Amino acid sequence: MSRVDPWSVMKIAFLLSVGAAIAGVVMVAVMWTVLSGMGVFSDIQDLLRSLDKEGSTFNLMDYIGFGRMISLSVVIGVIDIVLLTAIATLGAFLYNICASLVGGIQLTLSDE
Repeated sequence: MSRVDPWSVMKIAFLLSVGAAIAGVVMVAVMWTVLSGMGVFSDIQDLLRSLDKEGSTFNLMDYIGFGRMISLSVVIGVIDIVLLTAIATLGAFLYNICASLVGGIQLTLSDE
């Protein structure tokens, strides 16, 4: 392999990172639903209330509510899409530069 087309690498990296971002958002939604169904958030809220002697009105769900967690995972997914696409494209350019210096990678394929 003496040359990799950076444009095709960018397209494939973009599609794969979009798929990973969608999977990440779905994973966060499922995990939040499972933890909420198990009562983990209410148990943590009760623990924080029992530790607080001043009786403040702190509500854990203001910080880790479903909408806020989905929004955060979407933002992280978009950042992931941009970074992975850029890194893969830069990697293709760097591979082409190195391959022009040393001749590329030799692959031996066999039919068996």
